[in-house]
Order: sequence, then structure tokens, then C-alpha cells
Amino acid sequence: MNEGEDTDWEYKIKKDGREFIPYNTHKDYKLPITTTDYSGEYQCSGQRKSSRDTKNSNTVSITVLDKPRATLTAGTTIIPVGDSVTLTCSVQSSDGWKYEWFRRTQRTSEVHMRDQQNRDIRVSQGGIYSCRGTRGNPVYYTDISDDVTIEITCEFSNLSVKVLSHPGHRSRRSLQRKVSGLL
Repeated sequence: MNEGEDTDWEYKIKKDGREFIPYNTHKDYKLPITTTDYSGEYQCSGQRKSSRDTKNSNTVSITVLDKPRATLTAGTTIIPVGDSVTLTCSVQSSDGWKYEWFRRTQRTSEVHMRDQQNRDIRVSQGGIYSCRGTRGNPVYYTDISDDVTIEITCEFSNLSVKVLSHPGHRSRRSLQRKVSGLL
């Protein structure tokens, strides 16, 4: 309040016309927004301790949205050895995001891919990938995306096997059929 000293006043906050924070001497209040239930119309009231005169602030509307979730997509999830695939991380209807990427395997724990912040990355390693969006200062994080598993395949189309027969071993024809069955 502009009149008198700060110590002459008590303050309360109303949400949607109801008392939300009762009268106290704190003129600053940090609202810990944890759910969408905090959406509403907020107004501050100041009451002079000596005369009980009350003054109301303007009303401020606050809309709290659910935390966005990153979406991870892959051009394909199965690639041949030596090839690569593009992974894309996106946050719906928002610009200005940077991205964090994570990779793990069935045998290793998750690793933050520190050299990647772009929306699109190319990977040539198999593994289980995920991502999330970040922006602002202090940093705000989206929820982490669902996992995408990239598998590496080996192709044996040009593989040839030379079978040498030795005395005392199975016949060459029998061994060739067994090798053909494996390929």
C-alpha cells in the first residue's frame, strides 16, 4: 500500500472471491503451484491495522496447464550395421525449446548425451533412447518422452562359406546342408 508504513498493513489473498491466504504481515507471497487446481482469479486485499480500512488490488487471472510431455519419433527402429537413423524430439505447440537426450541398453544404465541439444539427432548405435524439452532460467523441464528402441541388424546376403572335407569327417554335402540351414 502507498499510504503509511509497511508495518501499518496486513494482507490477504483471495482466490475466486474466497479467502485463500488469511491476513498476515507479509506483503510478498510466493505461490507454490503444484497442480492445475491453482488456476483462478486472484486478488490481494490490504487492511490498515489501526483503522481496519481495506483496499483491494486489481484481479489477476492465472491459468495452470498440465506439464507438457516430449514426444520422440524415429525414421525407423531397425537399421543395418554402419547405417544411422534420425530421432526427433518435440514438444506440442511450443517454440524455443532445447532438448536433452538419453540412451541406455538392456545392460547399461541411462546416460545423458551431453553433446546433443537439437530437436533432431542422428544415431548409429542401438539402444533405448528418450528425450525431454528444456527452456528458461531457472530451467523448466517437460516430462520425459516414451522410450524408442533402435535395433542394429546384420545382413548375411553376401556371406559365403567354403567347406573343406577332411578324412574322418562328415561328408561335404551333409555339412553344406547344415550351413545352408543356418543362413
